[in-house]
Amino acid sequence: MRETDLYPPIKAFLEDAGYDVKGEIGPADVMAVKDGAEPVIVELKTGFSLALFHQGIARLAVSEAVYLAVPRGRGRAFGKALADNVKLARRLGLGLLTVRLETGLVEVHCDPGPYAPRRNARRRDAMLSEFARRRGDPSAGGTQGVRMTAYRQDALACARHLAGQGPCKGAAVKAATGVVRATTIMRDNHYGWFVKVETGIYALSAAGQAALSG
Repeated sequence: MRETDLYPPIKAFLEDAGYDVKGEIGPADVMAVKDGAEPVIVELKTGFSLALFHQGIARLAVSEAVYLAVPRGRGRAFGKALADNVKLARRLGLGLLTVRLETGLVEVHCDPGPYAPRRNARRRDAMLSEFARRRGDPSAGGTQGVRMTAYRQDALACARHLAGQGPCKGAAVKAATGVVRATTIMRDNHYGWFVKVETGIYALSAAGQAALSG
């Protein structure tokens, strides 16, 4: 596959929109011009790359209507890459096109324009809550593997109490550890650390003992 394979369908797509289209104008792979409209610049690549985005950013000095174009791939991996790169293109004010080479179909996934992120209030509140509940700063930024969340810290506090005191009621664990949701944590048993010995009373499981000694 070559970048030039993308040119005929891109050219036809823009001509259908009323543009006069020419390839290799200055540093641009494709330039399209129409009276009364901003010139359209399209940068072609055989796949997503940092170089493609660098070229698109550079072309914004020429026109506000800059698109990046790549062949349309298949499978879950390409779908995820496409979604991630659409987000990046939007953030940079670039448009993004894909081309189905077997049919010549050009798909517009986003148009150039100012970046206006949509705030996710629920996610923001969840992160602020986690920040407030976490004790100290137990996880270094960039840590791979098990993350020491506030929930895990609370579960460990419950496990340590049971290890020292034996089977206890949830209310007793709450009073001793300060973990408000102690009963819920032991009942839900997300980590498999607890075992219910009778109504409202919990003990430490073998998995819980291993977690404390690990």
